[in-house]
Amino acid sequence: MDHGEKNITVVDEEGNEQLCEVLFTFNSDEFGKSYVLYYPIGEEDDEEEIEIHASAFIPSDDNTDGELQPIETDEEWDLIEEMLNTFLAEQEEE
Repeated sequence: MDHGEKNITVVDEEGNEQLCEVLFTFNSDEFGKSYVLYYPIGEEDDEEEIEIHASAFIPSDDNTDGELQPIETDEEWDLIEEMLNTFLAEQEEE
């Protein structure tokens, strides 16, 4: 996943590919990881709140690609939630 790209393809547990739009990415020195927040494209219905997903992101050596990994700790989820709330608050101000 290139940080310049706004779309990523995520494969779910059943092996279905889902095109997702990247909301934002951030790095955490505390956990030594990058994180990506994204949502499935085609789900932005006005009535429904979009379901935002988050994964840890391990870039490949040449930074052209990377691996999404599940987030495993509550501390990481707390950090992600905090970053998301900050991001959403900033969006509303614009």
